[in-house]
Formats: sequence, structure tokens, C-alpha cells
Amino acid sequence: MNSPNPSIVPQHAVRRFPLWALCSLCLIYVVAGFVGRAPWKAADITAFGYMLELTRSELNPLVWPLLTPTIMGLPPEIDGSLVYSLGAWSIELLANQLHVLSIGLASRIPFIGLMSLTLFCTWKSVYFLALSPQAKPVEFAFGGQADPRDYALALADASTLALIATLGLAQLGHESTPTVGQLSMVSMIMLGFSMMAYKPYQAQVVLGIGLYGLTLMGAPSLGIILGLIGAGVCVFDKDSNSSKQHSFMMLILCLGLGITAQVLHLWQWRISPFEKTWDELPSLGKLWIWFCWPVWPLVLWTLWRWRNQWASAHWSRHLIIPLLFSLTITFGAFISYSQERTLLLALPSMAALAAFSLPTLKRGVKALIDWFTLLLFSGCAFVIWVIWIAYQTGWPTQPAKNVAKLIPGFVSHFSFSSFVLAIIATLSWGFIVFWRVGRNPAALWKTLILPAGGAALCWLLVMSLWLPPVDYARSYAAFARLIHASTGETSCVYAWKLNRAEMIALEYHEHIKLVDFQKSDQILNSLLDQIREHPSNSNPQCNWVLSNGEHKEEILKIINKHQAGNWQLYKTIRKPSDPDEDVVIFRHTL
Repeated sequence: MNSPNPSIVPQHAVRRFPLWALCSLCLIYVVAGFVGRAPWKAADITAFGYMLELTRSELNPLVWPLLTPTIMGLPPEIDGSLVYSLGAWSIELLANQLHVLSIGLASRIPFIGLMSLTLFCTWKSVYFLALSPQAKPVEFAFGGQADPRDYALALADASTLALIATLGLAQLGHESTPTVGQLSMVSMIMLGFSMMAYKPYQAQVVLGIGLYGLTLMGAPSLGIILGLIGAGVCVFDKDSNSSKQHSFMMLILCLGLGITAQVLHLWQWRISPFEKTWDELPSLGKLWIWFCWPVWPLVLWTLWRWRNQWASAHWSRHLIIPLLFSLTITFGAFISYSQERTLLLALPSMAALAAFSLPTLKRGVKALIDWFTLLLFSGCAFVIWVIWIAYQTGWPTQPAKNVAKLIPGFVSHFSFSSFVLAIIATLSWGFIVFWRVGRNPAALWKTLILPAGGAALCWLLVMSLWLPPVDYARSYAAFARLIHASTGETSCVYAWKLNRAEMIALEYHEHIKLVDFQKSDQILNSLLDQIREHPSNSNPQCNWVLSNGEHKEEILKIINKHQAGNWQLYKTIRKPSDPDEDVVIFRHTL
């Protein structure tokens, strides 16, 4: 018969992951992707644009969190100005006042801190969860079992490695968007509930910051739901009386969240229709499989090996808290428009669950994980190096042709610093592999060192060797240059139904002044009427109109309807790396 507690761990298996190595790995992983690049499409540059709008508001920076910035009259898709205010404060201080960083890099400094906070809160949450009575390792008859504190520290190290190894965290976690802020707040809320049984007063402070931060970052409904779930868990938690005493305070916090969201007009439901959600269920399943890899197999293993505790009258806090967080957010991803960005918020809780699978893994399963990870990431690193050599030298020819086809117009250049960084990262991977296959003392986190190291290696190689082509493809810099080259130096340009990212890119990269034509379709009609009736002395304010390619036929119909020969189709500019995104340029002629 299986034991209710499957965690049979000796003391020699709970040695710590070297603190300097863990901090270095986290720092390298977090910083790579935030520096040395332009704002990316589309959420990244859109959020950046709203930060710039706050710095241009000429209002006291202290009131920025209470404002709703707009771009051409369009508010943000995610309400809550706290995230935009953090970026705006950093721009104002580091770029506009101290002049020590560029505007783009300064805007991303707070998000480096938020990502670091996510990793720390996940580490600390698992530490407190592993101290739970039902999570502690089994005591041996003659001693030698793992010390509970050392056991908790080892699992906390493993959870951080699991989170770094998760594929879905790489790109979305390195954008300066409200989602990164929400991710840090969700991890802070999980930390608050995890430490409630041990440090209830500090936990209340952490919960208050996390819940109100999540609300002010545009997710008040999720904050209230997580708060109520956590309060319910504490009510039924038989291992801690202190958590029961403070559950009422958490209900008060949830009530305060609702009032705050109502006063600041933060309620905004982003729920897709049920029919559409049901039709997209298979795609969500595929997304969940690759997005949460490799933690989801370990999560399923945790739930299976600890299954006997589900029948216990005492709830297992180390299982129920991260599981409820994961299920709630996954369901939210199922019904929301933005499935990827919602599912991102579940990664800290899934990493916490994955950590508790490690004491129960068999030797064969560990070997399978090691060999699969070794082959996967070594192969990916090899491909990255080959493609880098190809677009630098033209050999091998086929990869070079593929790069030229995918990003036409890109001109490669050699960066010595990036090359050295990539060499160091590759040699470090070789050292990790050599250490892992060697006969080293057992440690709980050893199973996750290759997945975390491999994910960090590939991300660092992409953000060093591949950064120029990736930045060229994902940013709007080249696109904006092409448009500016077509219009030339001009006092202003009319913007007709451009999306937010395109408008921000034109103003930021090429300093093109845009005049809003999006408030009403009748504006263009009136202007065309005026030009048609008085062609000799009625000139428009701007001589160019830029429109998103999707609305090309709409403008042509208006011009033909009014017989306004003064406006003519001039050129269509296509984004070099995206054949589905283009801008149509109309020119006014006398």
C-alpha cells in the first residue's frame, strides 16, 4: 500500500544549489531580452507608447497611476495605469532627468525588477509550502532523514529552476507589458497565502500589496477570485489556527479591491463568446502542452504520487494552494481572448507543483528527462550557431537563403561582445552537462538543472547571436524607416485607422507627427468635399494619409465617391518580416 507521504528523502539529497550560481542564472535569464533591442510588436511597443504619453502629460508624476493615457484617443486594451506609470517614472528619472539610459531601456528597467520579483516569490512560496506538516519528508526509523528546513530550501531552488525552464516564460516574460506586472503580483499573492501559517502579519502585508497591485495592473476580477480562494483555503486549513483568524481580513481586502476597481473604473471583462471558446479548445490544449513545458508532466506526476493525501481530512497546503491557482488561471485562459498572456500567470504555481514531484521520481524517469533535455537543447544550440554562421558568412547557403527570405532587407553585422557572450554561454552549458553526467552526490534539484540551463542557454544565444535579425523582424524600426523614406520630411501626416503599434512606431522611431483621422469617418468625407469644391485654394493640413492595409478599399471608395482627384494612391509599404501587415500611403497633389 502506498504511503500517504511519498517523500522519502535522505539528508544527503537536500544539499543546496549554490546561491551564487542560482542568482547568476536568474540574473542572466532575466536581463537577456530586455537590453539591446527596440520595442517589439505589438503589445510591447504599445505599452511603451502609453508610458511615453504619461511623461508628456505635464502633470505631477504622482498622479500618473490615476490617469488613463490615450494614443490618438484610444485607451489601453488593459486598464490600470500602474504598470505604465512604473515605466514612465523610470523614463522620467533615468532618461529625461539623469540622462544615463536611453528612453527604450529606461522603460524596461522596472520590468527587470518585476521578473526578478516573480522568481523570488516563487522560490519563497515553495520554501514555506515545503515546511507544511504533510509536505515534510518521512522520518526514518534509525534517523538520517532530510532536515525539514534543508528539504524546503532544496525544493525552493528546484522550483526556481522549473520556472526558468518553462518555454512560455521566455518571450512574454521579457516584454514591458502589464502581463509581466500581473505575473509578479500573482506570484506575490501565492507567497502571501503560502506564508500565512508561519508569518501571518507579514503575509497580510504581502497579500495586500499583491492583491491591490494586481487590481491596479488591470486584473481586479482575478485578484478578487484568488483572494476568495485563498481565504477559503485558510478557513479549512486544519494545520494552522492563525490562518483562520486572518481569513476575515482577507475578505475585507477583497471587498476593498472591488470598491477600488469600481472607483477607478477598472472593471473590463475580456471574455470571448462561448461558441468561439469551445471551438478553440483543441488549440488551447496544444498551447498548454508547449507553453507549460516541461513543468506540466511533473505537475501531473505530483498529483498522482501525492494522490493519497487528497482523501485526507487535512488539506495539503503544499498541493491545494498552487493547484487552485493553476486551475483558476487555466480556466481564465480558456474563456479569455488573450490565452497566452493569461496562461503565463499560471506558471509560478505550476512550477511550485512541479517541485514536489522531485522527491518521488524514479531513477529511470530522471535519466529520461536528462537525456531528452540534453539532446533537445544541445540540438537547438547547434541550430542557432549554424544559422548565425550562415547569415554572417553566407555558408551554409540554404540557411542563409532562408534568413534572407524571412527577413528581406536585413543586413548582418558582426558584434564581438555578443560573440564572446555566446561563447561563454555555450562553454557553460558544456560544463553543466559534464557535471550532470558525472558521478556527483544526489540532489533534489539535479533533475531540473539541465532543463533550466538549456532554456537559459538557448534564450541567451537567441538574444546575443540572433538579436540583430530578431530585432529587425519583431520591431517596427525598419518599417518606420521605409514609410519615412516614402513621405520624406513633412510637417505632419494623417493617420487613418492605423493600429496603436504602428502609430507609436512612426512617432518614436522617425518622429513623424501624426494627425488623428480616426475619431470619425466623416472627417475625411468633409475634407474631400472641401477639396473637390475648391481645388485651387483649399489645401489639406497634411499632404499624406497613412492607412492600415485592411482599410485600403474603404478609402478608395470614399475618394471615388467624391471624385477627389487631389488624393491619389502613392505606395503600399509592407513590413519586411510580416506579409500580412502593410500601410497604404495616399498623397495629395495640386
